[in-house]
Amino acid sequence: MGRGRVQLKRIENKINRQVTFSKRRSGLLKKAHEISVLCDAEVALIVFSTKGKLYEYSTDSSMEKILERYEYYSYAEKALMSSDQDYQRKPLSIMTRPVGSLRVNPPPAKPMQGSKEPSRSSLRGNWCQEYGKLKAKVEALSKSQRHLMGEQLEALNLKELQQLEHQLEISLKHIRSRKSQNEGESVGQLEVIKADGFVMVQNQVMFDSIAELQKKEKALQAANKTLEQEFCYSELGFLAIDLSQLMEKQKIKAITQQSHWEQAQTSSSSSPPLIAEPQPTLNIGCYQGMALAVREEAARLPVRISNSLLPPWMLRHLNG
Repeated sequence: MGRGRVQLKRIENKINRQVTFSKRRSGLLKKAHEISVLCDAEVALIVFSTKGKLYEYSTDSSMEKILERYEYYSYAEKALMSSDQDYQRKPLSIMTRPVGSLRVNPPPAKPMQGSKEPSRSSLRGNWCQEYGKLKAKVEALSKSQRHLMGEQLEALNLKELQQLEHQLEISLKHIRSRKSQNEGESVGQLEVIKADGFVMVQNQVMFDSIAELQKKEKALQAANKTLEQEFCYSELGFLAIDLSQLMEKQKIKAITQQSHWEQAQTSSSSSPPLIAEPQPTLNIGCYQGMALAVREEAARLPVRISNSLLPPWMLRHLNG
């Protein structure tokens, strides 16, 4: 049971359409390769998907050379068949072609093999044809530019408008992609600048805090030094007060001893009392020599014990 004939119409299902495109594209590229090998032909194949992706195939000679040959011979035939006025009307393929694909090529010096040699009249009018081609290209470019700017669209049919819209969508997609890339780079640079600025601010705050702490440390050291000096002065003051009080006590004691000694001197003529040996005292300064002198003087005095001067209990102790 054979396969039914496929009806040529647009496939509505997106997935089926994509699968069919992939299969037919592979078969088309395979057929182009086979015809180039079997028939020794120069083949150039260009396919654009609905999303604008390019698929191409060319033989050993590059795609550019094949396109240059096509461009030259197509313009040469049109120049022979039409006048200069015909070049003001450009075909759809040139009008909707991107600007970068339109190239100006000088005419070859010799005809290529396997091609029909142009007539002598066409060779004589080579420069005229080149002028006509350049003029037509300039007009086509200006017209295409006006169409891209949204001007003079009345002469375009639905298919041409769709092609123009598709071309504008591709251009707009590239522009938006480049814009997003530039915005991302700008945001990244701004983030780096902000991070560097934040680090610099943090470093400055840290340096300021360190300087403030150093100032506080110096102030504390100065305060400690002042407190130490005041403490030393207060200790010296307390020592001086204690020393003065001690000296005052020694002075009073020396005066008391002096008065006792004077009383002993006055009473020594009649009956000298029993003089007890003075206890050793602490004498500081100039009063120490006075106390020693008093002690030595008391030691030199003769000890005379009188019964009249002694108390009764001491007399009983001596008699017993």
